[in-house]
Amino acid sequence: MKKHIKALLCIVLALSLLIASGSVAFAEEEKTVDERVEEILKGMTLKEKIAQMILYDLPSNPKDTQEEYQFGGYLLFADAFKNETPAGIKKKIKKWQRVSKVKMLIAVDEEGGYINRVSKYSQFRKEPFPSPSSLRKHGGIKAVKKDSAEKAALLKELGINTDLAPVADTPYNASNYIHYRAYSVDADKNSKFVSAVITEFNNNNLIGCLKHFPGYGGNGNTHTDIIRDKRSLKTFKTRDLKPFKAGIKAGAGMILVNHDIVKAFDKNNPASISKKVHSYLREELGYEGVIMTDSLNMAAARDFVGNDKKLAVKAVKAGNDMLCTGYGKTAIKSIYEAVKSGKISEKRINRSVRRILKMKIQYGIIK
Repeated sequence: MKKHIKALLCIVLALSLLIASGSVAFAEEEKTVDERVEEILKGMTLKEKIAQMILYDLPSNPKDTQEEYQFGGYLLFADAFKNETPAGIKKKIKKWQRVSKVKMLIAVDEEGGYINRVSKYSQFRKEPFPSPSSLRKHGGIKAVKKDSAEKAALLKELGINTDLAPVADTPYNASNYIHYRAYSVDADKNSKFVSAVITEFNNNNLIGCLKHFPGYGGNGNTHTDIIRDKRSLKTFKTRDLKPFKAGIKAGAGMILVNHDIVKAFDKNNPASISKKVHSYLREELGYEGVIMTDSLNMAAARDFVGNDKKLAVKAVKAGNDMLCTGYGKTAIKSIYEAVKSGKISEKRINRSVRRILKMKIQYGIIK
């Protein structure tokens, strides 16, 4: 017993001497998320910060493009998967991430039904994911949870970390444009489904994106037309905003804003480039995550502004953190020029990049 005590005392004495001499160093305290964000932000150039705000439609030479521009992420459509294998896609995504100073969002629209990019092809899944309306009809909330968990597992396995889903719009009837892509015409039921999707995605570390704020309702297709929405603010508050509020409460990482000109918020601008809409989302709904435009390729945005350069600048000035666009290089250039000329402050850019970096850290994209 005395021998053991003597040996222990010797070890303690030896350690004390080593610590005193500086030979033993304890690990630094782990940095907080905010400290890591500031550290990364400090090392970025202005152009890299602006590029971080772009979710770019997958270019023809993704690795070289990313190496040069350092986009915040890529959006992949069905063609990216058509003639690919799971192993092939994983390998490609790893190459893109390898040349990224800040790891990318790799995003798809995997809603289910006819909006499937990956499961559309049998080499990725035996059957395509069913539509939200079909899940509601044939299994309810239990089916929605199972479907969401399976989506997350499939996408994450491929290296895809972001799904631009769920659809949080509440249509009014079966003839509405968004009906097939939505869960229900009942806003309260819709809220439960949307909350369940976000919860399952978060449980599986997949970024979900509520769309299309503040809600299509019975409106037409902004891919092809400029749409003017005449609903009252009361209608939005008592009906159409409910699923978005539920998704925010569940912890949605992103919200996508549509291109409808919504009279109740701003009669002069599409929601995607409206300061009033973004202010409502931040101040009234208390959303602190990443806000992104719907695709700036869509007619309702492009035809309204008439110029891709102006559109990108307007989107940033409105309050978007990310721009979803096929004109990423143009967007970087025009936003950079706007900062240099004083039309947009670098402080404004930093605010959005902080949100993006924070989200990437929280979802494990930045390790």
